[in-house]
Amino acid sequence: MLVRDAMSTVVLTIGPTHTLRQAAALMSARKVGAAVVHDPDAGGIGILTERDVLNSVGLGQDPDTERAHAHTTTDVVFAAPTWTLEEAASAMAHGGFRHLIVLDGGEPTGIVSVRDIIRCWAPARQRVPA
Repeated sequence: MLVRDAMSTVVLTIGPTHTLRQAAALMSARKVGAAVVHDPDAGGIGILTERDVLNSVGLGQDPDTERAHAHTTTDVVFAAPTWTLEEAASAMAHGGFRHLIVLDGGEPTGIVSVRDIIRCWAPARQRVPA
């Protein structure tokens, strides 16, 4: 199975000046665990995850004043839609992260997460008779 078969095509894109509260509200509303941060002034595309927001709040930082750019990972490993799920899982395991931005023609077209991969690899649930 390929990344394109597992990825979410709901790509939340935010700007670097979004507050962490704004980013968290958008992620929550769209039921996603990561946002692509597009910052043309800082070199392009990064990722902000729910863990980044959680770490900031855990440190006592104010989510209403902290900006996405200060918590964005810019050293991003990108996946291609034609990668196998094994390649994606290997990149995640080696890099210690749970999301990959999927680029097609240099543009973000999806995000694949550990959850997406597990969902594809796990056998379909069978109904247990009552």
